[in-house]
Amino acid sequence: MIALRQVSLQRGTQALLEGADLTLHAGHKAGIVGPNGAGKSSLFKLLLGELVPDRGEVEMSGGQRIAHMAQEVEALARPIVDHVLDGHHELREAEAALAAAREAGDDHREAELHGVIEALDGYSAPSSAAQLLVGLGFTQADLDRPLSDFSGGWRMRVGLARTLFMPSDLLLLDEPTNHLDLDALLWLEQWLVRYPGTLLLISHDRDFLDAVCDHIVHFDRRSLVLYRGNYTTFERTRAEKLALQQAEAAKQQARREEIERFVARFRYQANKARAAQSRLKMLERMGDIAVAHADSPFHFTLPAAEKTSHPLLVLDEARLGYRDASGDETVQLEDVKLTLLPGQRIGLLGPNGAGKSTLIKSLTGELPLLSGRRVPGEHLAVGYFAQHQLEGLDLASTPFMHVQRLSPTAADLTIRNFLGGFGFRGDDVFGEVGRFSGGEKARLALALVAWQRPNLLLLDEPTNHLDLEMREALTEALVGFEGTVIIVSHDRHLLRATVDEFWRVADHRVEPFDGDLEDYRAWLKARLEGERREARVDKAERQAEGAAPKEDRKAARRAAAELREKLRPLKRRRDRAEQAMEKVQAQLTEVEAALADAELYTDAARKDELTATLARQGELKSRLEEHEAEWLAAEEALEEAALRAET
Repeated sequence: MIALRQVSLQRGTQALLEGADLTLHAGHKAGIVGPNGAGKSSLFKLLLGELVPDRGEVEMSGGQRIAHMAQEVEALARPIVDHVLDGHHELREAEAALAAAREAGDDHREAELHGVIEALDGYSAPSSAAQLLVGLGFTQADLDRPLSDFSGGWRMRVGLARTLFMPSDLLLLDEPTNHLDLDALLWLEQWLVRYPGTLLLISHDRDFLDAVCDHIVHFDRRSLVLYRGNYTTFERTRAEKLALQQAEAAKQQARREEIERFVARFRYQANKARAAQSRLKMLERMGDIAVAHADSPFHFTLPAAEKTSHPLLVLDEARLGYRDASGDETVQLEDVKLTLLPGQRIGLLGPNGAGKSTLIKSLTGELPLLSGRRVPGEHLAVGYFAQHQLEGLDLASTPFMHVQRLSPTAADLTIRNFLGGFGFRGDDVFGEVGRFSGGEKARLALALVAWQRPNLLLLDEPTNHLDLEMREALTEALVGFEGTVIIVSHDRHLLRATVDEFWRVADHRVEPFDGDLEDYRAWLKARLEGERREARVDKAERQAEGAAPKEDRKAARRAAAELREKLRPLKRRRDRAEQAMEKVQAQLTEVEAALADAELYTDAARKDELTATLARQGELKSRLEEHEAEWLAAEEALEEAALRAET
């Protein structure tokens, strides 16, 4: 259990918590939400013992193993799989003790330590660490490469894998999806759903919170408010609460005004003085009901260029990729033929490393084509946002100066009003960019793109570092944007709300994807399972051929075919379970969409409908669990049969 009792916490001059109470029980999966700077990361530091409350108490169950992701991962020369294994300190200590016992010739101690390592699942640990890394987007070839070979974002993925690998009862994750693409995010989502311990998750991704969390902790004006349910339930419940609070505040204000008018009218009349004094005391005793504040501080639009072209941009028989200093080519996409028209709204989907960012950079003209043609329209105006543009900001400058450089003749008030929509108000417009947080820099980079009025907007992971309110403001602005939009994002809410069609970037091709995000999830899962099956069969064939003399290669291939035949019934069983899961999941999605209707809970005439819908939800969840168990059993049986064949 985790309990905060009347906790107050101040950092510098800012009060983060004042008399806050919170209780979370073992097994809860709680999303931590609130505006940037509210104190979410400080809450984690309280739980880790890195901060001490100014007042109040933080109580935690004794003996809890806590795993917490480091904010930075050093560029070490150590292979990434070893770095992940290093997270299991108890295992590493047992392995070191085993090596010492062997060196000392202590057979009794050596046997004892083998038992300890087996109890810690140490002999399967390298395989488990590798699975975590592959799930987060690394290839098998990457596993033995040193950390120093990877960029900061990829090192953060290694850090996340290490955190997940640590044995823990309490898992603290602070924005774990920031450096993930959609494929890795979907994998992490499923991993966290299966995590058996208590989870506290800071995230600005509402779909991720919906899928993983069963409670929401909201930082609300220096207090902590616990809501039961996922993020969508929290939003609906809070909206109803704020509406009620607003109505009560309005009623109270009307009553105040009525009393004040009575007192002003009769205060000095002898026959009414006592009544007036009584109402004055009533006014003094009346507690203030705070007016509800749910408005986002961000309100902006994305104006499009007045002129456009038809088509805006064409790529014809293009090969996309990179050419190094020696002239050698790395081709990522081939035979790309696409035409961008005014008003198109496209989301790019595809496995990690397939070439989504390469396509975006080629569309901007930043990355030259290896071959083929890029034909821009006469009035093409490109607005491009990518994470590297944050690094390109002038750290010694201010938001005001950044905009002024783009438009030297723009009026000061126009610039200030424009930047105010992105959260830079008052003296913030003259703040030094070098002191800004990642979220503030991302807001400024978006503002600079918007100021230039593009008619083709290319966004590569625009929501990294943005909080929920800014993400919602960006979503609304994109909905109102009249130009053409192409987005790469792991934020499914943003994609669902802003794009009309998807393109799939995979297998060196760009092609329309006939389906939605759930269809893409199913496609990705089937693809990964296919790759694993092929890898297992290929390995069995290689081992069979390698073990046989050259003259027996034909017999080895026949044995491999027999193996595939033996595995086929298990594959069919697993595939049937997978299809059943997808069917039930689709039905469950429809039911949960119906349950998202707020009127269903408030309309008394629909009480029977609510009861039936909730019962249907429970039935479908139960069936989904049964099919998942069946799928897991079939998958394990398939893997076991393949392993037996290998040995």
